Amino acid sequence: MFNALSKAFGQSADPAFRRVFVFSFLISLAIFVVLWVVAGFALSWLGEGLGAWVTENMPFEWIRTASEWLFSTLSVTAVLIVSFFLFPSVMLIGMSFLLDPIAEAVEREHYPGLPAARYQPNGEAIRGALVFTAVTLVINLIALPFYLALLFLPPMNLVLFYLINGYLLGREYFELVAVRRLDIRGATKLRKHFRLRIILAGAVIAFLLTIPILNLFMPILATAFMLHIFEELRRRTGGATS
Repeated sequence: MFNALSKAFGQSADPAFRRVFVFSFLISLAIFVVLWVVAGFALSWLGEGLGAWVTENMPFEWIRTASEWLFSTLSVTAVLIVSFFLFPSVMLIGMSFLLDPIAEAVEREHYPGLPAARYQPNGEAIRGALVFTAVTLVINLIALPFYLALLFLPPMNLVLFYLINGYLLGREYFELVAVRRLDIRGATKLRKHFRLRIILAGAVIAFLLTIPILNLFMPILATAFMLHIFEELRRRTGGATS
């Protein structure tokens, strides 16, 4: 696994990597701007409602001031916490449609003897991308109350975070690269056969996604990393392609 990660980082200067990074950065930035603007409007609306209620029910000015300050502080903190825990999911939204050139660049550099990638029908590709995004978002949103409940119970909160995202990121990145060589059934079968190793690889990706600055590059590097993992596992099973 270290060898696969080293190869992925070693190819980070590839022009194909840089092109995808520029597009993904712009998409991710736009997504976060929209999310923060929406959150800002929502919190402003809630703050006005709270302020009106406090004004009507609290006779002391210092109580109104303290309530407004507390609400503002807690609101900003909540937005930052949610942004931190959902960052991998949000990054995947913009990246899931842009990663195929990365796989092609890795194969050209490290696996030049491979035949042309399997043709993936448009319907399958679109369905896979939508599932890739939706499953990740839904499971993280379902887990969000547990994240918040365990916020002050380290290391349980980190265990939950890496377990969930290790499974999701491992599964989705693996299938993303695997369907270039296997059909859906074959990719799923290989993933399940090496389930623990792929979850561990996903946990590595999840950890690196939480590192500032590096997380902006990680979806690209994760694709390269998982392609090396896939090729290693495929060789272990005799290089089957179906």
